[in-house]
Amino acid sequence: MFEMFFNPKSVALIGATDRKDSVGAGICRNLLEGKEKREIYFINPYRKKVFGIKTFKNIQDIQKPIDLAIIAVPAKIVPQVAKDCAQKKVKGVIIISAGFAEIGEKGKKLQDEVLAILKKGGVRLIGPNCLGIIRPSQKLNASFAPLTPQKGEIALISQSGAIIDSLVDKSLTENFGFSLVISYGNEADLKLIDFLEYAKEDSETKVVTIYLESLKEGSEFIKVAKEISKRKPIIILKGGRGKITQKAVQSHTGSLTTDSILYSIAFKKAGIFEVNNLTELMNVSKALTLEPKIKNEIAILTNGGGLGILLTDSCEKYGLNLAKISKETISKIDKSLLVNKNWSKKNPVDIVGDATEKSYYIALKSLLEQKNISGVIVAQSVQVMTKPDKNAKIVLELKKEYPEKAIVCCFVGGQINKRAEKIFERNKILNFQEPEMAALVMKSLTYFKK
Repeated sequence: MFEMFFNPKSVALIGATDRKDSVGAGICRNLLEGKEKREIYFINPYRKKVFGIKTFKNIQDIQKPIDLAIIAVPAKIVPQVAKDCAQKKVKGVIIISAGFAEIGEKGKKLQDEVLAILKKGGVRLIGPNCLGIIRPSQKLNASFAPLTPQKGEIALISQSGAIIDSLVDKSLTENFGFSLVISYGNEADLKLIDFLEYAKEDSETKVVTIYLESLKEGSEFIKVAKEISKRKPIIILKGGRGKITQKAVQSHTGSLTTDSILYSIAFKKAGIFEVNNLTELMNVSKALTLEPKIKNEIAILTNGGGLGILLTDSCEKYGLNLAKISKETISKIDKSLLVNKNWSKKNPVDIVGDATEKSYYIALKSLLEQKNISGVIVAQSVQVMTKPDKNAKIVLELKKEYPEKAIVCCFVGGQINKRAEKIFERNKILNFQEPEMAALVMKSLTYFKK
């Protein structure tokens, strides 16, 4: 249904320009990144060439069929451009331009006019008032985002283009990518529900991540999300929770919001995992592409009592069950001459401050061998005896040995931890400075276990 958007054979940009720091120039550059995958056409009646490429005065002047047209011209001339696209029998249109329902009744009338034109011509629409879309695996960046992400397994669907820009930038420094990036704007035609349905069937998508400000079809969204969350995790961040921001939402997307508590109840009913900020949104999404979904039986391994206490508090906050350490596991650790005999002998497993890398190996392996333990939060505070890089390699080794069990690290520190952090990042092992973040991520892995 959406191949014309996510794998088009031909794309035309109406409003192409090479004017510095313009939306049109940004889209041109992004489209040219995938020029070996598809035909690219630039429409500009006032220029013969843009970025050295011949332009057309009108989309109808192009002799070949067009799968996707991107419109980035002033709102007042979009109706005429839409007529041209309909007459050309374009399959899909993305309207980047703002100045529609989000500005009030006048804009709403203009939006309705454009939609009627496209519907009559059988043309599907994303937008208006959106950033565009990105399909990294197809080298398609049909947006004015300043960067193109690497391909991955997260479908990012956002009501805000600016949020997308920031998260794409962040992804490039944290070594994760996206299967889809969709800015859907005012939802004049295609809506959030449509993109959820597409992500459900998309073989590249493992996790669906949503930034949402308002819902136009709340009951239908919950119905669809409930079915999708049985197959793929859905993570959501709801903006516009306060009374003041509700007015901002209306001016941003032309939609009304409602009480955040009602949203949260609905999300839970649909099996959606709700987060509170952008950091949580990306950390949880990334975790669900890297770690298995597990039962709620967790162990904490630490070399510092304070870290153990903070992690225990956070586990309790998020409803994580700390598994009872079996006599057999206690015996395995206790018999080792490498572990201080004053270790806690309970969960959290505190192997105290003089723990060496060999102590970590024995304790972590023993915990992973205990059948009912599904995941371990491996915490480390910086001590004189601590060798963070060696401990990181131990985590990596045992993760390969026990892939069915989740390991989330909480190596707290700075300079001394740098080498360990590089090992984790290079090998896609989850590591967080904040105990609460480590616990939240572990909670998400238990949330979707059926």
